Amino acid sequence: MAESTNPVTVLEESRCWDHLASQEVGRLATAVNGMPEIFPLNFVVDGESVVFRTAEGSKLVEVVINQQVAFEVDGWNDNDGWSVVIKGSAEVVPPGEEQSRVEALPLRPWVPTVKTNFVRITATEITGRRFEFGPDPLLEYRYGKRPV
Repeated sequence: MAESTNPVTVLEESRCWDHLASQEVGRLATAVNGMPEIFPLNFVVDGESVVFRTAEGSKLVEVVINQQVAFEVDGWNDNDGWSVVIKGSAEVVPPGEEQSRVEALPLRPWVPTVKTNFVRITATEITGRRFEFGPDPLLEYRYGKRPV
């Protein structure tokens, strides 16, 4: 790793979308009656939105009760990592032409269950960070050397 004065870089919006499109798994954060929930799910990027499938259940109920959600995806390798967060509005895709279009997206359930509901998260805000990995600076400060 090269020496860096700031191991955290703010990502441009286009790079955030590129990172999202490179992944298949993310976490949906909802809140109903002040109680937060987090759901892991697979997804696909569709334009400047994220689409996922779900069965009847708590995830679907929560996005119907409170459409304001957050969605987070991250990735990493040996040298660096990144995290992208979308804040926005989740809406069930209604039956008809739009649903037929999203059904054609490369989005299949992880488990063999019937998931007939498609939900679109439209971003009102997208932010991302890149993290450059390296030694713990506190250890270096305390001991005056890099740990082995």
